[in-house]
Amino acid sequence: MKVGEFLFDCLKNEGISEIFGVPGDYNFSLLDTLEADGALNFVACRNELNAGYAADGYARVKGIGALITTFGVGELSACNAIAGAYSESVPIIHLVGGPKSMMQDSTS
Repeated sequence: MKVGEFLFDCLKNEGISEIFGVPGDYNFSLLDTLEADGALNFVACRNELNAGYAADGYARVKGIGALITTFGVGELSACNAIAGAYSESVPIIHLVGGPKSMMQDSTS
């Protein structure tokens, strides 16, 4: 079982049926796993901040929300929405795709 499959199984067990987000270079494999799963609906948003606010609104109605962004500017762009949800105790799971460890350790 892939990590993405495990994470999506956990989200489904929590009653989540939609995941908001923005495709990006480091989350494509996670999104491929999501598409292959078929049980969760990916809702593409114009930007990461809006994805965060959409997950916030979903959580307020359904109980818990989720979003997927990419490494670096993608995850940072969602910070205001995540911080707002945190300050109001709104549960959101933020999945962030990242480069392989080998790439992160590279200085070139």
